[in-house]
Amino acid sequence: MIILGIETSCDDTGISLIRTDKKKIEVLSNAISSQETIHSPYGGVFPALAKREHQKNIILLLEKGLKKAKLLKKGVEGIDEKKLKKVKDALERSPELYEKIEVFLKTYAKPEIDKIAVTIGPGLEPCLWVGVNTAKALSYYWDIELVPINHLEGHLIANHLDQDNELQFPAIGLIVSGGNTQIVLIEGLGKYKVVGETKDDAAGECLDKTARLLGLGYPGGKKISELASQCKSSQFSISLPRPMIHDKSLDFSFSGLKTAVLYETKKRQSEILLSKDYREEMAKEIEEAVVEVISKKIDKAITKYSAKRLIVGGGVSANKKLRTSLKKIAREKGITLSFPKMAYTGDNAAMIAAIPALVENKKTISWSRLKPNSNLRLNDR
Repeated sequence: MIILGIETSCDDTGISLIRTDKKKIEVLSNAISSQETIHSPYGGVFPALAKREHQKNIILLLEKGLKKAKLLKKGVEGIDEKKLKKVKDALERSPELYEKIEVFLKTYAKPEIDKIAVTIGPGLEPCLWVGVNTAKALSYYWDIELVPINHLEGHLIANHLDQDNELQFPAIGLIVSGGNTQIVLIEGLGKYKVVGETKDDAAGECLDKTARLLGLGYPGGKKISELASQCKSSQFSISLPRPMIHDKSLDFSFSGLKTAVLYETKKRQSEILLSKDYREEMAKEIEEAVVEVISKKIDKAITKYSAKRLIVGGGVSANKKLRTSLKKIAREKGITLSFPKMAYTGDNAAMIAAIPALVENKKTISWSRLKPNSNLRLNDR
């Protein structure tokens, strides 16, 4: 079975083709178009601009992905004008996207695809609509089954791409990204219970916002980590809070950390402007605060639920300090730890395409009923 994955939840446009045989996943292509340089001047993702870029790139990526997977074939036996008219009507609010889809459908033959999996949430609604509309058009015109996918589940499933992971349950899942920080009890593939989550800012969001306060630009997590690794001293004796680290719950709160950085940087504004050493030390303290809080909560969760495995996913899972800390915990607890390969830590369509292959009984939906849900929860079905 070959599955097409489509991902447009935030600022990365993703198209992927996978082949699955008895739950073994082969990634045929995984095309991603990043918008980092476009949003950098804003210090974060600007939704209207992100939507425009998705519309600009998604069909180009579809061609690229199909070509790499050797599924792109030129030449159409006949154009179904009635179907095209219906697609046009459905996409009346996205005429730019429809024009690109129309050209594509008139140029290339239907590929040998069995299902289309598309992210419907959570995420930025203007961005989600681009992927959803593209999936609707292709599903209807090609008459291919359509599967709505929860983006958060994708970050957990990403661990199964290009590597063998033993299925051990119960497991604890950690989703840590720009928009989400959650601890999940996993009783089986597709069986999730959120047992801890952020009450305000996500970890990645906190890193982005504190990076902006230090004038580091976007994406903040990467900038903070790079600067922190250069710190060689502690001459400024910076000490930031570890919010909720001693709280009995498994929940997080990172807004207080962001506020503490704001007050600290205001107090020492001249040092920020003049001293690279100060920014390096501040970046190191920010990173350590985030990692310590996450690690403490994960340690508690593993003990509380007698977990046999720890599964980590999301963009912040690429952070070296976090990886080192979680490896230490897993080693001490004697449990299996799995991270996604670096190519699948951030938002990508391969993790979206893999879900219908690995999770049993994923429901399909009529193309006419498909719509995004920007506030979708992991447990929502």
